[in-house]
Amino acid sequence: MARTLPDFPWDSLAPFAARAREHVDGIVDLSVGSPVDPTPAVVREALIAATNAHGYPQTMGTPALREAIVRWYARRRAVTLSGPDAVLPTIGSKELVALLPLLLGLGPGDTIVFPRTAYPTYAVGAALVGATGVAEDDPARWPAGTRLIWLNSPGNPNGAVLGVERLRAAVARARELGAVLVNDECYAELGWQPERWASSDAPGDDSVPSILHPAVTGGDHSGLLSVYSLSKQSNLAGYRAAFLAGDPAIVGALLEVRKHAGLIPPAPVQAAMIAALDDDAHVAEQRERYRARRAVLLAALEGAGFRIDRSEAGLYLWATRDEPSWTTIGLLADHGILAAPGTFYEGDSSRHVRLALTATDERIAAAAARLAHLSNA
Repeated sequence: MARTLPDFPWDSLAPFAARAREHVDGIVDLSVGSPVDPTPAVVREALIAATNAHGYPQTMGTPALREAIVRWYARRRAVTLSGPDAVLPTIGSKELVALLPLLLGLGPGDTIVFPRTAYPTYAVGAALVGATGVAEDDPARWPAGTRLIWLNSPGNPNGAVLGVERLRAAVARARELGAVLVNDECYAELGWQPERWASSDAPGDDSVPSILHPAVTGGDHSGLLSVYSLSKQSNLAGYRAAFLAGDPAIVGALLEVRKHAGLIPPAPVQAAMIAALDDDAHVAEQRERYRARRAVLLAALEGAGFRIDRSEAGLYLWATRDEPSWTTIGLLADHGILAAPGTFYEGDSSRHVRLALTATDERIAAAAARLAHLSNA
């Protein structure tokens, strides 16, 4: 039986995009977090070298890819995995978010929890299987009978980071409920204000803590999964390159279902992922691009009377003028800037807008200049 799904939210932005395009200098589109910078040469070269892909790829990923993911977690996330059986490549992270309830065998009568301010695909995943979706951040309020819990740290849209204590509380409550706990961590390399989440027993550096970090789990990954995407840090959105890691028992069960469904990243993409995972230099270069763009846009927004909430990590600024979000969207469109309304993420009463850093330096500078005119209006 077909499921009733919400309308695709970005369709409602079309008239505002048309209005923004009327600007004499064209639109500055900050509505979607789609990378605009080049895919690193080291990754493209690896893809090209692997294009003689005449055989079927491995659903579990090649041994070389699985080992690269294990190395990456150890090097970049301070996480020691049990081995290659604890990781699994996916066709981007969005398909996993949407399909995980199905892959776990959930359905009507089951409860899935996700953040109150959230990327809408968590709710879509619940709707696809007929499960009950509950938007709740407080672990103490997660209901009995919950089977799957989504965290998103750093968060989309608001850039919020959960510190070690918050993650520990989530793990403890999930285990009390017997639920699978998954953290969508795809913005973890883009942390900007570590003082907001660091604690005396945090990982010991400025990194965004993973749900799998020993300071959170004590080394026990049972019932836990981390989801990661290379779209943001490596400009690989067009490759659909992501992976999950954690409890080997859950990973193994997901692998069996994905084998039956044919959910397999293409072999050349798997080769490209190895190159991306093993090269930290391009990640540092991309991070610096986003840091510079963030500084320009943040200053311009504050100068134009916006307040920036959260936004301590990730690719977005979560901004408000203390007015309905669609009013702000219209104002920005009149100045040739397209943003995403907070209603996409936190309901019709939202007074926030989300502005992405995924535009060229020239377009970010153009947005800043237009916001200066707004502040003087």
